[in-house]
Amino acid sequence: MIKHRDRNETRQRRHLRIRRAVQGNGDRPRLSVFRSLAHIYAQVIDDRSQRTLAAASTLDPEIKAEAAGVKKSDAGRLVGRLIARRAQAKGIRRVVFDRGGYLYHGRVKALADGAREGGLEF
Repeated sequence: MIKHRDRNETRQRRHLRIRRAVQGNGDRPRLSVFRSLAHIYAQVIDDRSQRTLAAASTLDPEIKAEAAGVKKSDAGRLVGRLIARRAQAKGIRRVVFDRGGYLYHGRVKALADGAREGGLEF
């Protein structure tokens, strides 16, 4: 009998494999993405000091109304722009992108493109 793994479990295994290579530091923090069925979240994290430097999601009051009426990928682009603004306000220009074990397409790609439009360098 073939046992199938849960999709989230396989994603978490991929994420751990990616995290062995992707590390954020003070000079170049990690831009981490989490995706749920309805929302998308992004954090800029300094792994050395274990601190979240900036965060944004589709639930943020700044973009919640704007993100409610658009496609999920467009909402991801809005979150990318918002996280870029918040990171730049803290003096962060360059980040390492952590896709969180998700495929780089759809909402994850839209968030990355939005962050690049907002001025972050990967």
